Amino acid sequence: MPIHCPLQVRNLDKEEFDERDRIVMRCAYDSQNALGRLCDERVYEKDLARRLRAIGFRDIYTQVPIQVTHRNFSKTYRLDLVADNALYELKTVLSLVMEHDAQVLNYALLVAVSHGKLLNFRNPRVEGRLRFNAISEEIRRSVEFEEVRWRSVSSRCEELKQWSQELMVEWGGFLDFRLYEEALVFYFGGPDRATCLAQLHIDGEAIGTHRFNFHASRTCFVVTGFADPLQQASHVARLFSLSEFKAMQWVNFHHNKVRFETFIK
Repeated sequence: MPIHCPLQVRNLDKEEFDERDRIVMRCAYDSQNALGRLCDERVYEKDLARRLRAIGFRDIYTQVPIQVTHRNFSKTYRLDLVADNALYELKTVLSLVMEHDAQVLNYALLVAVSHGKLLNFRNPRVEGRLRFNAISEEIRRSVEFEEVRWRSVSSRCEELKQWSQELMVEWGGFLDFRLYEEALVFYFGGPDRATCLAQLHIDGEAIGTHRFNFHASRTCFVVTGFADPLQQASHVARLFSLSEFKAMQWVNFHHNKVRFETFIK
């Protein structure tokens, strides 16, 4: 299976999740009161699991693996806490940001549940942020490809496009675009062989380096997750113009759509 989790997580409706969540939050407050605000995530994770078991939760699991595979690529995510089918991601950060929201939604999509919650123990009072996954499996699998502005400049470019399409079809859409990028880099030899720091120039003057993925001689590829690729195209073009590559392939994964575009000097 392309997405495998050894734990079968049942999709709870809002009422079921809220019922469990009231108890989980009470135990999270008790945990922070007992441990303070400065412990590592795993310490709160273990203490919260211990407290939930003590008050009668039957199925408490921590660090539950989710394995995502395609061909010979494999990546394992881990769910911090699943409490009677309620999914939680624990943090110890100064403030929650959009990247944390995306992470818990990514997990909810992978195990096909409607709710996931972030718990941040670093604040004076435990911060809980509920994220709702409204994307059905049918929508995730209804993928679209746009390649009007695509041009292959090498045989490896065709592989890039083919693998990108395969990944979207195999895994479905709406996942973190960095997962698709990691798989593509892997297929072209991994970070050691398929990424590099390339010098950027403006008006003939070197102004620093930028990390690029590359798949052919003097040809790089950039993977993004922009919601508005048409608006961002000029910025991608400017980055390319500063580089020494002769061609750039741009692959944008957003929701259930993949957009391909080629830039050539």
